[in-house]
Amino acid sequence: MKICFFTNTYLPHVGGVARSVSFFTRDLRDAGHRVLVIAPTFPGCEEHDCNESDVFRVPAIQKFNGSDFSVRIPSPFLVDEKVDTFEPDIIHSHHPYLMGDAALRIARRRKLPLIFTHHTLYEEYTHYIAKNPDNMKRFATFLSTNYANLCDRVVAPSQSIRQLIVERGVSVPVSEIPTGVDAAFFANGNGKLFREKQGIDQQSFIIGHLGRLAPEKNLIYLATAVARAMLQNTHTLFLVVGSGPSQEAIGEIFDRSGLSGRLILAGQLTGQNLADAYNAMDIFTFASKSETQGMVLTEAMAAGVPVLALDAPGVREVLDNGVNGCLLDSDALEEQFANVLAWAVDEPEKVAEWSDAARQTASAFSRRRLSRKMLRLYADTVGARIERGDFKTTDLDLWDKFLLACRAEWELITEVARSAIQAVDDTREVAGLDETG
Repeated sequence: MKICFFTNTYLPHVGGVARSVSFFTRDLRDAGHRVLVIAPTFPGCEEHDCNESDVFRVPAIQKFNGSDFSVRIPSPFLVDEKVDTFEPDIIHSHHPYLMGDAALRIARRRKLPLIFTHHTLYEEYTHYIAKNPDNMKRFATFLSTNYANLCDRVVAPSQSIRQLIVERGVSVPVSEIPTGVDAAFFANGNGKLFREKQGIDQQSFIIGHLGRLAPEKNLIYLATAVARAMLQNTHTLFLVVGSGPSQEAIGEIFDRSGLSGRLILAGQLTGQNLADAYNAMDIFTFASKSETQGMVLTEAMAAGVPVLALDAPGVREVLDNGVNGCLLDSDALEEQFANVLAWAVDEPEKVAEWSDAARQTASAFSRRRLSRKMLRLYADTVGARIERGDFKTTDLDLWDKFLLACRAEWELITEVARSAIQAVDDTREVAGLDETG
């Protein structure tokens, strides 16, 4: 089967969606299928793409509105030509806007079935776009719901998200397919070696966290709670893996607490270094409420690291309170989080018990099993289209709603128009076009 992925973020960008797309791409290719990934340019992508076939990059504005995301510049003819040459059997969109728009248009033009994975609670990211996030949150929810209803099938990464988007009005079939984890890979990390490289005493209790360090991840809450717990336990360290705009704020919290020497900011890690970092941790902490699946939680559990987290979509499907860690109420105060964490540090036998259960949990999220589930969804979707002979473009009312949403979206990002114009001009210069085109 030939599958075409459209995504707003892909490697070497470090983030949940990029990693999910990468994992499914690799696993589907390993199963003998071809996957074409269409994604925006991103710093360092040239080196990455040299080692990967069937990746097509489109021009994009880098570091959109101070974030680490790229925003593509519309280039429909370039994309059309690439997709027509590839001749896919199915289109899989990983976002409802920007590259998602291109995915929808191409699926309609080529009369192909369209799958959409609802990776993200988009309303939690509106602070990157608008100064009035409430209005933008309503718009983001409207856009993703209506986009989903223009697709043949929708993938939800967790049962919580499936239930949420159905309640919001998604009426097409929704399948729950989380991103898989390579349990064997993370289980074989060398935590002792990682500690040696970082100059960490082997007897220290490491409280860990991994992810993009951004406001939507609730990191001020997490850092404050962890710092309070560490004040009660002198042999603890906080290991933070990742980078982003909240890194400075985390450092400031530890400075004010007099704990700057016990904070380790390891930066972005990949491959074996990432597996080693997980294995160096004794407990993994997580406070985000904006996730749709617990991918970093299952990775930590594969390394035998139990989890302490706030109840949220994607988290509750992975974390079984009192079995493989501790799940606190979503509205738990920082002090409550800190007290539970401090208690866990002083209960090594309980943490060891949770660790064994964590490994068992991770085994249920096998990448091979979940990629096979995705393939069955593709086959069922293609088969259903052929059986009913339904290759009409779409209901005109839904299509008009989508076009209106796209126009509103474009109006909301006019604050970066200058950057877009400059990027287009740079692209024209590289292409050798004159001012008349």
